[in-house]
Amino acid sequence: SRVLAAKFANFSFSRTLLNLTTMTVQRNKDNQIIITISPEVDQFGLQRLIGYVNYLEATAKSKAKQADVDKLADEVNEQWYKKNQHRFA
Repeated sequence: SRVLAAKFANFSFSRTLLNLTTMTVQRNKDNQIIITISPEVDQFGLQRLIGYVNYLEATAKSKAKQADVDKLADEVNEQWYKKNQHRFA
């Protein structure tokens, strides 16, 4: 299910992992979610997580089936490879 904890109103929690990093998640009065993380968190991993959340937001109301998405992705990849296969020879 794509239901995120963010959809629940008035939540706030804090978690400490091995006493090294702290993350807090809060919802403010404007119903926005504020996430605070330790500066030690890997920036690349965090960017991937943000990308995934963007994906969830963009596809939340999609009626597309995964099989259709997979088929389209295969077609795009095949077309790209045909145009670029000379680069790999």
